[in-house]
Amino acid sequence: MAKKINYSYEKRQKELARQAKKEEKRQRKLAGHTDTEEEERPDEEQDQ
Repeated sequence: MAKKINYSYEKRQKELARQAKKEEKRQRKLAGHTDTEEEERPDEEQDQ
């Protein structure tokens, strides 16, 4: 008799991978905004 495939395990792994990818994208997006803000601030100081 062949082993029964555990589809719920595969589904859970896909969900975890999707969540990790989404979180990584969110972190990169937040990091991108902070980098942009930090670059703009020195320019403002030089103008004054």
